[in-house]
Amino acid sequence: MLLAAGMPDGAYYLAGYSIECALKACIAKSTERHDFPDLRRVKSSYTHSIRDLIVVAGLKSALDEAMRQSEFALRWEVVSQWSEESRYNAHSAQAAGALVEAIANRKYGILQWLKKHY
Repeated sequence: MLLAAGMPDGAYYLAGYSIECALKACIAKSTERHDFPDLRRVKSSYTHSIRDLIVVAGLKSALDEAMRQSEFALRWEVVSQWSEESRYNAHSAQAAGALVEAIANRKYGILQWLKKHY
């Protein structure tokens, strides 16, 4: 909606957060209700780094497997460039559109892939 409203900066920034939230959902899923989670894992999850969160979520090998599909790999490359620092940068409608597409693509999108893990 932000992209369609001519607000590519907000679209880019918030689209990236959708991936961060999905990764944190994967991390949360692996913690049982009354578990006392490992302190290192908890501290490691306090990051905005998508690459680091993949590791904390235990999805590195699944990501490596998914990267064998070139369509997925292209989209991962776009998504993995996002950072929370993007809120301070200007983004073109093209860049924001590429990120949104990489996340939301129904067949090869990163969010579709993450949904399988949370």
